[in-house]
Amino acid sequence: MPQTMRAMIFDGSSPLLHPRDVPVPEPGPGELRIAVSTCGVCRTDLHVVDGDLPHPKPALIPGHEIVGRVESLGSGVSGFQAGQRVGVPWLGHTCGHCPFCLAQRENLCDAPRFTGYTRDGGYAEYAIADSRYCFALPDAYDDEHVAPLLCAGLIGYRTLRLAGEAARLGIYGFGAAAHVVAQIAVAQGREVFAFTRPGDQAAQQLARETGCRWAGASGEAPPAVLDAALIFAPVGALVPLALGAVAKGGTVVCGGIHMSDLPAFPYRLLWEERRLLSVANLTRADGIDLMRLAAAIPLRTHTTLYPLEQANAALADLRDGRLAGAAVLDIGH
Repeated sequence: MPQTMRAMIFDGSSPLLHPRDVPVPEPGPGELRIAVSTCGVCRTDLHVVDGDLPHPKPALIPGHEIVGRVESLGSGVSGFQAGQRVGVPWLGHTCGHCPFCLAQRENLCDAPRFTGYTRDGGYAEYAIADSRYCFALPDAYDDEHVAPLLCAGLIGYRTLRLAGEAARLGIYGFGAAAHVVAQIAVAQGREVFAFTRPGDQAAQQLARETGCRWAGASGEAPPAVLDAALIFAPVGALVPLALGAVAKGGTVVCGGIHMSDLPAFPYRLLWEERRLLSVANLTRADGIDLMRLAAAIPLRTHTTLYPLEQANAALADLRDGRLAGAAVLDIGH
């Protein structure tokens, strides 16, 4: 077992991560030490390093779409064994006793901890995780292509569930989350309409390849009135556009952890019992349900692979809209 590991560190001085050799962490009671093989690069990671999310852990190792093998187990761990492949998501710990936890709404816990934000994540050769918040992964997916399911897939799935039984579904921002949830929605028999940045032909082509009926720019009118819309792009100006595209009684769900300010818009866009909702985090039940669904529905995740040392390049490509699908770091285990 090596004494040190390679990691990419966010020190808060700039959005750039710094490669460092740091001590290999030891698992505490109830924890797993995981030899990381891949880690997805999520837009939430951008919000952390760009300062949109306050008070990250000092000297943070980002990353919360972790795939790897259990290397060692802390005391009291049950249900896992050395060598087992596991996934680690954004939600890393909840208190278990606040009103939200007691009501089975742990995604709203009053004292949560988040992987790659308030506890170290997976942009490193090894990671520590609370075993209660780790998932077994479907065998049908390799390490690269299963990584995006651990946040993009999970948040997309929770966002879709909040949209109810909408038959015609619009998706604004066609990136990592959208290209997974679109496949789920199509498999459920829904019609999906994709909205992208103006001129983003790569994203529109990916939308069509995943089964979307139509793909166009965010300012365009879709060819049919929508029953619901999901917004994954962190752009507040999309909210009135989406409200204007959904039918009476329709639902707009904002799936991101951060969004620019919403502009003023006329009440008539919200009237007629339209609903505007947000998604916060995920629950372990979401993870179990999605992994079961992913084993039954062959989801194709479109990925671009980067070595760990090129994490800054992956983040820059995501920030600047140069990616179609999801970025994944290859850690090397």
